Amino acid sequence: MAAKRLRPKERDSIIQSLKAGVTPRVGIQHIQVGRVKEVKALYKDIERITQGGSAFRLIIGEYGSGKTFFLSVIRSIALEKKLVAVNADLSPDRRIHASGGQARNLYSELMHNLATRNKPEGNALTSIVERFVTLSRQEAEKDGVSVSSIIQDKLLHLTEFVGGYDFAKIIEAYWNGHENDNDDLKLNAIRWLRAEYSTKTDAKKDLGVRTIISDASFYDNLKLMSLFVRQAGYEGLLVNLDEMVNLYKLNSTQARTSNYEQILRILNDCLQGSAEYIGFLLGGTPEFLLDPRKGLYSYEALQSRLAENSFAQKAGVIDYTSTSLHLASLTPEELYILLKNLRHVFASGDETQYLVPDKALEAFLHHCSKKIGDAYFRTPRNTIKAFADMLAVLEQNEDISWDHLIESIDLQEEKVSDMPEIETNSNNGLASFTL
Repeated sequence: MAAKRLRPKERDSIIQSLKAGVTPRVGIQHIQVGRVKEVKALYKDIERITQGGSAFRLIIGEYGSGKTFFLSVIRSIALEKKLVAVNADLSPDRRIHASGGQARNLYSELMHNLATRNKPEGNALTSIVERFVTLSRQEAEKDGVSVSSIIQDKLLHLTEFVGGYDFAKIIEAYWNGHENDNDDLKLNAIRWLRAEYSTKTDAKKDLGVRTIISDASFYDNLKLMSLFVRQAGYEGLLVNLDEMVNLYKLNSTQARTSNYEQILRILNDCLQGSAEYIGFLLGGTPEFLLDPRKGLYSYEALQSRLAENSFAQKAGVIDYTSTSLHLASLTPEELYILLKNLRHVFASGDETQYLVPDKALEAFLHHCSKKIGDAYFRTPRNTIKAFADMLAVLEQNEDISWDHLIESIDLQEEKVSDMPEIETNSNNGLASFTL
């Protein structure tokens, strides 16, 4: 167990998130366990992105199995490797393909959540543009040329791509606002980059460009952003899209098909090497992938590309290079370590302040197993939430004993899909990953 103390703000953020059943935005390195082979596989993807390549992965798991947490872990690693990361959850009004503004809404959400190592909580778009301007100014002073000429040279490559000319014009507009102390021009440039313009007329009036980021240009502008962050001194762009099951839930067959076609386009670009310095991680449930009527498998071109490795299946092992990565269940030993980590967080990293002994962890896991069976390994969210709730009660009521609380815990099993269970192996042992 690490001896490092936790800052109060970090501790409280972790605890509040876990008690609410959601993934913490900060401090996940304090509680991450297992998934070592999965993390290693994604680490290789990140390295490939930094070297000018691309990556595409589907992260598949049941509700509450830790998909979002895993995506957050990979996001943290990407930030440490000097990538820029964007993340968003899909919802009825946020999709990757649409005609009513839903794709533009998703892009806008991604840009608001844009994060760097120095700003891991998001809202880093302005600082990235500022960094680009600063680097351009330094280069201009060194070479004895104008800043505008350096900016134009740096962005020339972008003009070869769809929408690249206007994207470059927006960055130049930001520089002009910076140079002339025109805060409105700078603000309007950031608004355009965040897809907050809904009409071309307003964009033309404020910025002199004839296009806006719309539903149709969602993916093209993500590719432009990946190239731009490189010019700003970063290593590439990682795109995390969670709750992909919302596409599966679309009632319109045409809407589902259009979104699946967009996924196919992204997948082909990444696997064929057409995209540069960009990676996509898509989190979804087994039915989102496997359902032959409404899932990705209902689209023949995707089914053939996402089919599992038959040799790995027959051998009873996992192919960690597969495009679709199915998260293995946590082992009892890993869940035990997770509870130890949670106890450590509650104590702010001070072992003398532990609220329960090791014996209580064993009793808690035994109670969970007896209550809901092995489902608490597959979908540990409720187990973690219940343990955090128990520690919160003990922290506030010193006269209550932990053994009495454990017997009173009422655990509810997460909703389990009607789809056939995916066979997985977990060979991670007791290993844990620390950033």
